[in-house]
Amino acid sequence: MSEMRWHPLLRQWVVTAAHRQERTYKPPREYCPLCPTAPGAFPTEVPASEYEIVVFENRFPSFRPDPPEPGVEGSELYPVRPAKGVCEVVLYSQDHTATLPEMPLIHIERLVQVWTDRYVDLGSRDEVEYVLIFENRGEAVGVTLHHPHGQIYAFPYIPPIPRAELEAAEAHRRERGRCLLCDVVAEEERGPRVLWQDPRFSAYVPFFARYPYEVHIAARAHVPSLAEMDAAHRLSLARAIKTVGIAYDHLFGFRLPYMMVMHQKPTDGREHPGAHFHVEFYPLNRTADKLKYLAGCESGAGTFITDMAPETQAERLREALERGRHLLE
Repeated sequence: MSEMRWHPLLRQWVVTAAHRQERTYKPPREYCPLCPTAPGAFPTEVPASEYEIVVFENRFPSFRPDPPEPGVEGSELYPVRPAKGVCEVVLYSQDHTATLPEMPLIHIERLVQVWTDRYVDLGSRDEVEYVLIFENRGEAVGVTLHHPHGQIYAFPYIPPIPRAELEAAEAHRRERGRCLLCDVVAEEERGPRVLWQDPRFSAYVPFFARYPYEVHIAARAHVPSLAEMDAAHRLSLARAIKTVGIAYDHLFGFRLPYMMVMHQKPTDGREHPGAHFHVEFYPLNRTADKLKYLAGCESGAGTFITDMAPETQAERLREALERGRHLLE
């Protein structure tokens, strides 16, 4: 089953993908399906003895290029649609124990180019309106395969959070005649929450951070998507991602679990002048041994309550970055 059911109270789609219950769950390293296939061994998802970066369609997708018809009949109140789209897995490295901040900068730059190629290719499909590139890292955020990898979901609609951002950007443009994210970046760069910046990107804990140690990476100039970036932008983005990862891993002395999500221009063929490329990181650790749970207020009311000022979070991340700065050289 892979279908979309309409939630009339929130006016958004909910994807039902029951087959994902059977997906691989925390296999031992010697049987990792994302490692290269060893000579004479049982084949993995990669039928090669070595690789740099690999992309393939997810074996347990939420969206399918040719989905079956829905298993239930919809109604005027409850429309239902086939979940048509694409779900891909991106293997960052053949090294089973590596993570993004530990990889050479040139390798992360190649990964940015792969992300760009997939954004352009998937976005060119008629049924795809939004390409979401993301990574889940660590068991605290539900990771079931520890091999370094991310995912790409090609949606047949614009998901609720990017849509809300685009609507806010359009309202800001009508009211003030400027890009909302350009104004946000300028405001953050005048404040105490900047973690890192170079001529093309800034990394900062946003004024409105909802998650503990949340960090955004945003293009300093108005760049709608990966597709509009030149080689200098791709290298800068790679450095920004590596920098944030180093700060995270030196914050508490272990690989901090997080979700990393890229927000960029939809691929539905419309203009979207307010679209401004940025990356959002959502860690869940509020201390080394305490997690932030999305409980009643967050999940039921949609209002986040934070336990630490964003300015304090930024200060501690800058201190952590200093401890790991040698890894940037």
